[in-house]
Amino acid sequence: MKRIRHFLDRNLNKFISRKLLVWFCATGFLVAELITNEQWVAIALAYVGVEGFADIAIRWKNANKQLSE
Repeated sequence: MKRIRHFLDRNLNKFISRKLLVWFCATGFLVAELITNEQWVAIALAYVGVEGFADIAIRWKNANKQLSE
């Protein structure tokens, strides 16, 4: 199991982010009716929130570098 996880982590990082993979899985679960639309919305909002937070953090970090130069 550990070898499979290592293989997937190494190879999936080359092609797709884990957050996007979670979003795709959630969409598949929604289509297969394994989760509700409310659960899918919660996952989608978490995905958008994490991506937005990461973008804000990068901009803030770059702004601090420019101010210190």
